[in-house]
Amino acid sequence: MKTDLKHKTVFITGASAGIGEACALEFARAGANLIISARRQAKLERLATDLALKYSVEILPLQLDVRDTGAAAKTISELPAAFRNIDILVNNAGLVLGTEKVHETPDLDIDTMIDTNIKGVLNLIRAIVPRMVADNHGHVINISSIAGLEAYPGGGIYCATKHAVTAITKSLRMDLVDTDLRVSAISPGLVNTEFSMVRFKGDVDKASAVYAGLEALVAKDIADAVVYVATSPAHVQIADMVILANKQASATLVHRDL
Repeated sequence: MKTDLKHKTVFITGASAGIGEACALEFARAGANLIISARRQAKLERLATDLALKYSVEILPLQLDVRDTGAAAKTISELPAAFRNIDILVNNAGLVLGTEKVHETPDLDIDTMIDTNIKGVLNLIRAIVPRMVADNHGHVINISSIAGLEAYPGGGIYCATKHAVTAITKSLRMDLVDTDLRVSAISPGLVNTEFSMVRFKGDVDKASAVYAGLEALVAKDIADAVVYVATSPAHVQIADMVILANKQASATLVHRDL
């Protein structure tokens, strides 16, 4: 029997845009109550208002920088009673900066990617999973990447962080093997979101070129997969789902009709 999401509580990081926003929409559509977090509070507030009105679900928007270990722990410990029992954690917040070689990547970019993509995931896991273990109930879904399974030039630090997410996901699944908790990863290829705009630091031409000549994935494609994983029967644990656009065969092999 599929897992019913109605009245479940779902915590989504990086929910102000892209995959996180799309996940919020699809979970709300399925009847789940949401805790949505990101750094951009105004966007969260608008999203919360829209989803609550449209789907009659409870939405709690929280401004949170996942890199801040203390803030993550404090945020979870101070959740209102109605939102404390988190059923599903979607660790979505993440980013890539630049295309420099490993030895030429700026210090700040290295720190930002490691702190967001690795420490951010760990901060939420460490804040939320103990309660899930105590209740013997819960599902952690980490948004990884094809870069967590392959490496490519010009993305060494990002690939390293997503390889770390893959390792954390596998290890956490092992750590929880004697519980009813489930641990999953979603590993997308090319998804047309703000991802490339962030990578190229606002350079529209470079960002657009990433998706030129092919129909890339969109955020909803990944959100649909996340909800599919979350609604699988309780005895089913989808370990990882790799999702590529048609005409993308690997992290770097893409056919473009130009």
